[in-house]
Amino acid sequence: MLVRSLTLATLMAIAGPVLADESPLNQDLYKSRPLIVIAPSTADPTLRGLNEALKDPSTKKEFDDRGLVLYSVAAMVGKRDDKFLDQQATMALIRELSLGARNGTQVVLVGKDGQKHEIKHEGAVEPKSIFAAVDALPAEEKAIVAPTVAEKKQAEAKPAGDAKSGKPAKPAKPAAPPKPLED
Repeated sequence: MLVRSLTLATLMAIAGPVLADESPLNQDLYKSRPLIVIAPSTADPTLRGLNEALKDPSTKKEFDDRGLVLYSVAAMVGKRDDKFLDQQATMALIRELSLGARNGTQVVLVGKDGQKHEIKHEGAVEPKSIFAAVDALPAEEKAIVAPTVAEKKQAEAKPAGDAKSGKPAKPAKPAAPPKPLED
């Protein structure tokens, strides 16, 4: 019985990271801009200051107008807009950022296109500096729009073969080999 338990525990330890959920950032790709704050504890002044600033309706409106979503990780407990993430999603988020071992609080802005931009700060992060970082993003990133449900279905519904007859398409002729260069 002990051998079975140890075998099962070993398999779960090995398969756990493989079977782990994808990063929670994937749900925001092309839709919003995640702002991630990784703090050593919940009493961190950067995290607390940002949470207090977001209680102000005007700051919250500017935050929402820019399509920002707040992720926070404090003492290995993750939240997305004050809703707890499970432990696997939190670890996937940290792995995806791949910031390495650093001291202090880290603030990362992820664009709609998935590009990561670290926001340098001394002490607390002011919402104005976050808004300035969002406004400084390239115009191409600001123009990104999430694909609609109809576009997704249309892309999935394109058949590989001839749509009229229902037969698979014939393979194309291979291209002729290139001619050798003349000196």
